[in-house]
Amino acid sequence: MKLLRLLVLLLILPAYAQQGGMWIPSLLKGMNEKEMKSLGMKMSASDIYDVNHSSLKDAVPQFNGGCTSEVISSKGLLLTNHHCGFGEIQSHSTVEHDYLANGFWAMSQAEELPNPDLEVTFIVRIEDVTTQVLEGTTTITNEKDKQKKIQENIANLTKTLPKESWQGNSIRTFYEGNQYMRFVTETFTDVRLVGAPPSSIGKFGSDTDNWVWPRHTGDFSLFRIYANKDNKPADYSKENVPYTPKYFFPVSIGGVKEDDFTLVFGYPGKTTEYLPAVAVDQIVNSLNPAKIEVRDAALKIADGFMRKDQAIKIQYAAKYAQIANYWKKWIGETQGLKKSNAIALKRAYEKDFLAKVTKAGKQAEYGSLMAEFEKNYAEIAPYALSRDYFIEVVLRNTELLATAYKMYQLEIAFNRSGEQSFNDRRNNTIAALEEVYKDFNKNVDEKVFEQLIELYGTKSPKQFLPKELINANYKTLTTEIYGQSKLTSYSGVKELLAGDAKTAIARLNKDKGYQLVKALTDAFNANVATRYEEINLKIASLQRTYMKGILELSPKDARIFPDANSTLRVTYGKVDGYEPKDATYYKPVTYLDGVIEKYVPGDYEFDVPAKLIDLYNKKDYGRYGENGKMPVCFIGTNHTTGGNSGSPAIDARGNLIGLNFDRVWEGTMSDIHYDPSICRNVMVDMRYVLFIIDKYAGAKHLVDEMKVVGK
Repeated sequence: MKLLRLLVLLLILPAYAQQGGMWIPSLLKGMNEKEMKSLGMKMSASDIYDVNHSSLKDAVPQFNGGCTSEVISSKGLLLTNHHCGFGEIQSHSTVEHDYLANGFWAMSQAEELPNPDLEVTFIVRIEDVTTQVLEGTTTITNEKDKQKKIQENIANLTKTLPKESWQGNSIRTFYEGNQYMRFVTETFTDVRLVGAPPSSIGKFGSDTDNWVWPRHTGDFSLFRIYANKDNKPADYSKENVPYTPKYFFPVSIGGVKEDDFTLVFGYPGKTTEYLPAVAVDQIVNSLNPAKIEVRDAALKIADGFMRKDQAIKIQYAAKYAQIANYWKKWIGETQGLKKSNAIALKRAYEKDFLAKVTKAGKQAEYGSLMAEFEKNYAEIAPYALSRDYFIEVVLRNTELLATAYKMYQLEIAFNRSGEQSFNDRRNNTIAALEEVYKDFNKNVDEKVFEQLIELYGTKSPKQFLPKELINANYKTLTTEIYGQSKLTSYSGVKELLAGDAKTAIARLNKDKGYQLVKALTDAFNANVATRYEEINLKIASLQRTYMKGILELSPKDARIFPDANSTLRVTYGKVDGYEPKDATYYKPVTYLDGVIEKYVPGDYEFDVPAKLIDLYNKKDYGRYGENGKMPVCFIGTNHTTGGNSGSPAIDARGNLIGLNFDRVWEGTMSDIHYDPSICRNVMVDMRYVLFIIDKYAGAKHLVDEMKVVGK
């Protein structure tokens, strides 16, 4: 049956060949343009990316380094996700003006709120600089030395390649180091908050609905870019004026239907689509299960406390969501990789690759690649597992251990750079930890520690563990540390770090909690970290050679896109439902009816504002409704990942129809293996965005500022 499914998948693959991929927008002419037009696109590649004329790329800046946004008016009005602007919304919130709970809407430009640490970056142009970056590296055989030379070349080119004084240069690697591209950028630092719905709309469904379809979240917020009188980037000033963009998106209220063309522009963060089968096998059967088990234990403990104590629920709500986010993603990713038979498909691809190698007479260059991958992944396996346990238990999910690790870094700073370095870092650490301890509960963390340290001691490869965890009594260890360590309170931390550096370090080394973290970290550094990096460097070199072989031996029209690296990309597909399991089919569009169906009064995830309920009961949707219903979200086959949050979803003619904010759970494995039968991105419908702005918030002046098309 498995072989039959593999053959079926291989047979249906060409039918989906025009979907998936994260493409460099400056290289769309040819195969990509032809594919997009076959899917229904009415634009040209030049409409999407052009250096000499305004194009879609001029309306898609990166938002604060981690999300995407889009310009939607001639006055620099900017749209992104609610969760992307969450920090700014939160920073302006007070007890008297709780913008998270109640929303915020500037009724004039004078009411728009500045954000000192927020910036957006536009791409001016993209150029290939591979030859310059690799200059002088062909004769270097040592991988570490080669990478050092490449970094030196990049640093020199970044400084010397021509640009305007207000612009920046950024050089990034593509195809595992086989290509390098230069991005000329413009960064604006005066970006003001314009509008945001309440979290009961912008975060509706919260953690429960995260990575899930059907979805009913109005995940959007509005900002405005300001510039100096010359329309150039400038720090915040009352004299600045709204930015006049080179291009802005018309906003469509024409609606979407199944099979419609969709194009998503954005800055996807990281994918690893060309991993060999042995690497994916390791992720599915070793690394993901370990990380899932650690976070599952931490989440169950926190949830138990949060359900019984409202104060703890408030303290741990954000932390719980942060831990749960990738826990849920890894579960979906693992299930998706298994369901799509990704490992078998990759092995079949590798077999075909080796046949091409033989046919081309390239055995000397590529013939041993798969064997080398098998050897190195077998060698790195225990180190990779140990590394994940250290990161998950010590650095991410046990607060006392994570704090103690910061203390360890202080001691390292003193040993390397002396008293002044220690003092500088100590002051910053103490200041930062004040916020941490406001949301710290000793009883919760103690139970988390007890469970996770036992997982670490019993599941992590024993040959790398310190003596303190070998056959330890974990209950006794927990009682000793949480009964004696000063790290269980903020006052205790300040007491430990008081005085001169030598005194503070001596005091730290007598603390039970610090002693354990020092033992764990010393063992990790001595037994795992260095060797892991050595093997990983070999794997990176193999991966670069493998990628070179794929590019060299594939047909000219092969769909080989570079992995995501937070640079501007285009992905195209269609509005499409999917079948997550037998006898279950998910339609591609959700409606406000679903919000009301999920409504739980007073619940922090599923409460609904009274005014929204009133608008629903009256069916008062204005021009944004469709056949008496209010569309909320839709899904498509666009290939997205983290960093695509806030990305514009664009129709066949270049109009804005939606705002990307998530993926479906069954398709989270698209970072490793894109399967168009189950991989779907989730977008909030622009009709719902405009409905909330206009009918719910009464901020029609913002809609009037846009170019609305479609009805």
